[in-house]
Amino acid sequence: MSTVDNTTNQIGLEKSDMSTVVAKLNDLLSSYHMFYLNVRGYHWNVKGEHFFSLHEQFEDLYTNLQVEIDEIAERILTLGKTPLHAYSDFAQHTRIPEDKNVHDGNSCVKGVVNGLQALIEEQREVSAIASDAEDQGTADLLDEYVQQQEKLVWMYNAFLAK
Repeated sequence: MSTVDNTTNQIGLEKSDMSTVVAKLNDLLSSYHMFYLNVRGYHWNVKGEHFFSLHEQFEDLYTNLQVEIDEIAERILTLGKTPLHAYSDFAQHTRIPEDKNVHDGNSCVKGVVNGLQALIEEQREVSAIASDAEDQGTADLLDEYVQQQEKLVWMYNAFLAK
């Protein structure tokens, strides 16, 4: 049985290897928060022919994003570090731009697709870094998100008739 020493964290991963993983997870957490805020805005402000169906879909999406945000933050804590938790940090570290004052259903759905595509790309990068650091827990978590989000991209693009 191995013991945790000063070079490993509480789950036996090398602390030095985890610094990059955690930094990238905090960037990803920031992207998730910005996307979450965008989707809440779409939910609140969507208008038009597809209001009822989109309003409900956006609520489902942001509810799932809340769970994923929590899981990413808890993963950072599991790795022995502190997750970012201030909007100013999120705004500085996100890859997803703020999307304000969007009301048209198709524009909202395009914003969702763009956000999901950005998350997928970022998660693939973080998963690869985590795998290289032998952090299978992080890689598996993100790979699961990617699989779910790829399907959502297909579904939202089908709505847009792409």
